[in-house]
Amino acid sequence: MNARDIILRPVINEKSTNLMDDKKYTFDVLLTATKTQVRNAVEEIFDVKVKSVNIMNVRGKDKRVGRYTGKTARRRKAIVTLTNDSNDIKIFQDEDKEDNK
Repeated sequence: MNARDIILRPVINEKSTNLMDDKKYTFDVLLTATKTQVRNAVEEIFDVKVKSVNIMNVRGKDKRVGRYTGKTARRRKAIVTLTNDSNDIKIFQDEDKEDNK
C-alpha cells in the first residue's frame, strides 16, 4: 500500500492547530491503517522523525433531513507526535509565497 493512500488529509480545527505548537499533528487516516503504517507513511511523506502515534476511531453521527435519517461516515484519526530534533510539517503555505503571486 502506498504511503499517500494511508494519510487521507490533515485535520484542521482549533484543537489540532493548538497541538501543532507541541509538534503534534492530526491526520485522517485509512480505516484499516495501523500505528506502524501511519508512522512509516508520515516519515516517508514529510521527511520527519516520529516519536509516537495515537489513533482513535470516530463514529458516524446520526443526521436528519426532514423525515429521512442517515449517518455521516465514520473515520479514523491519528495524532502524530514528532521528536524534538525533527523539522516541523508545513501544512499551511507560507504567506510570503502567496504575496508574490
